[in-house]
Amino acid sequence: MVGAAPDFGFRIRSRSDTQGEPESGRMLDYLGIAKRLDEAAVRYIVVGGVAVNMHGIPRMTYDLDLLVDMEDENLRRLLAILDGWGFRPKIPVDAMDLADAGKRKEWIDGKGMKAFSLVNEKWALSEIDIIVDAPVDYERACAGAVRIVVAGVEIPVISIDDLIRMKEVTGRAQDEADIRYLRQVQDEGR
Repeated sequence: MVGAAPDFGFRIRSRSDTQGEPESGRMLDYLGIAKRLDEAAVRYIVVGGVAVNMHGIPRMTYDLDLLVDMEDENLRRLLAILDGWGFRPKIPVDAMDLADAGKRKEWIDGKGMKAFSLVNEKWALSEIDIIVDAPVDYERACAGAVRIVVAGVEIPVISIDDLIRMKEVTGRAQDEADIRYLRQVQDEGR
């Protein structure tokens, strides 16, 4: 006789509970997000805390940071998906303004914007940040990205070297800790 499955505290919710969430129906479902972005041919790379996790370093993170191809149509596809899931900009602007190269330049140059944050307080993963100004651009990151397959879903993740480059410029204590651990992972892999 097969015993009961262990209870890890997850609960599968009904379709009515999952309005606006990835198709798999679970909050904090990075796999569902990656699958949907791939289906829509959104060109993106996972960076930030989730990338740190995917490189084997456990640490808490409550958002998903994405480095994306800043081509306007690519951004429109991404923003339409996020809008469908109920994500709204943290600042009082139209989300689709991010898909306008002129407005992006104005925000970066005039306001020092580094990331465009979208929030949905109904999700446990309540914030998705689109990185708009980083020391590593999408093309460079894409060239060195690793593809990590989880449950049949391929997720593009920034390389450790490029992730360290991004974290070196922030001056945040969490990023300094991440850099130490990322370098340990690099050293163990050599």
